[in-house]
Formats: sequence, structure tokens, C-alpha cells
Amino acid sequence: MSDAKPGALSFEEAMRELEGVVQQLDSGDVPLDQSIRLYERGAALRERCEALLKDAEMKVEKIRADADGRADGTEPLDG
Repeated sequence: MSDAKPGALSFEEAMRELEGVVQQLDSGDVPLDQSIRLYERGAALRERCEALLKDAEMKVEKIRADADGRADGTEPLDG
């Protein structure tokens, strides 16, 4: 388990760590207090991944298409 704050991790880093957390919890060989810490860390990592995916989805939705349906540029995210 990393000491990095979830908000500082890239999607790939957060996902990789989340997968490790799930594997540890699934193993059943983790003491209760550590299981609780792992669960809390996993929840924070999941939230980070969801936020990054939502941001990416919003950016994709802003891509404009020309008359032929090809990408024709982008619009500002807040516009």
C-alpha cells in the first residue's frame, strides 16, 4: 500500500494499487485492523478512478464533429 495521496495518483497508478488492495483483501490472510485500513484506502482509490474517468468522459463529449462525423476540434469544457 502506497503512502501517496489518492488525489496525486494517475488513473493507472490508482487502478494498479486498487487491484493490489482487492487481492490482499480477497486473500483473507489480513488482520482485521489492516483489512479496515485497506478497505478505506480502496474506497479512496476507487473515488479517484471514478473522478478521473468522469473528467475524461466530459472531455470526450466536448469533441466536435464535422458534417461527415469526423472529429473537427474541441470546445472549451466550460463553454
